[in-house]
Amino acid sequence: MDDEGRLLLVRKAGTTAFMQPGGKPEPGESADETLSRELAEELGVEIDPDQLRGLGRFTAAAANEPGFVVVADVFAADLGSQHPVVGAEIAELRWVTRADADRLEIAPLAREHFLPA
Repeated sequence: MDDEGRLLLVRKAGTTAFMQPGGKPEPGESADETLSRELAEELGVEIDPDQLRGLGRFTAAAANEPGFVVVADVFAADLGSQHPVVGAEIAELRWVTRADADRLEIAPLAREHFLPA
């Protein structure tokens, strides 16, 4: 989240729902290492895994895979003066408020846990 209380969400190419940046771990990668790598690949943001603050493990319906559930280790990251840019498989990024979420398709994980009504 930024200083204005907006949550950074991305929409991957070929999908319609906005979700938190991140992805699946590569073999031997911890959850914080995975997010650090994914932030660099997807948004050009460099965050050391040690600088991520764990928020917990959350479960929700998968946005792009009907009938499946996503289990996600979620972290907060301070971007400092870095500005995220679209990269890798990302089609679009947005800083979203709860009010914005009413007009956008938001993945259940973000909508239910991080943009509550």
